[in-house]
Amino acid sequence: MSPAERPQAPPTRIGAVLLDLDDTLYPQQDWLEGALDRVAEAGARYGADWMELRSALGDVISHGSDSGKVIDQALAQAGFPHIPVAPLVEAFRSHAPEHLDLYPGVAQTMTFLKERAALALITDGDPAMQMAKLSALHIEAYLDAVVISDALGREYRKPHPLAFTTALERLGAQPEASVMVGDRPDKDIAGAARLGIATIRVLTGEYKDLPNEPSPWATVKTFEELGPLLEPFLIGTS
Repeated sequence: MSPAERPQAPPTRIGAVLLDLDDTLYPQQDWLEGALDRVAEAGARYGADWMELRSALGDVISHGSDSGKVIDQALAQAGFPHIPVAPLVEAFRSHAPEHLDLYPGVAQTMTFLKERAALALITDGDPAMQMAKLSALHIEAYLDAVVISDALGREYRKPHPLAFTTALERLGAQPEASVMVGDRPDKDIAGAARLGIATIRVLTGEYKDLPNEPSPWATVKTFEELGPLLEPFLIGTS
């Protein structure tokens, strides 16, 4: 049985908290809605009907936001296969809203954690796109490190260990004194557990109905439940 498959024991003391971004700290759907609007606008400049393309984009992405080739599929479905994909992809990647809302209680919980532990963000995706999300969420001040796996190489997306070990190195933290918080069992939980990092799954966002496979140390329904759960373990707690 691999470390990721074994039931996780509770941590002893925690000095570092690693956090996923999309669907853990905020609802990614809010960002996607704006991004898909921009894609439809770009398509309209090449002759597509905005409404038809936007509807097709929403339909395709409803089957999984990371399924790949979303724009290609939507163009074909809406009847615009002749429209070039590259400018529409650029419109998607360059979407940079001025503001995105965190899930309720996230800001207060991050303030609580920041006073007691080092915080790092570990996220997959285009680096410029993910940094634009951070700016819109206004959470940079909470974070001691930001690791975007694609900046290391797209092949290092979670659950690959490199993003996790990079975050630990930047924080000067050890796996046994750290905890990973994320919404995806196949990425956040599996990747961290393989390194001996305690894991907490948050049941929010697109993947909230996936089974706990592998099993995390703990599961919470909302991010704001983390404070009471982690307080007894946090090294900085007086």
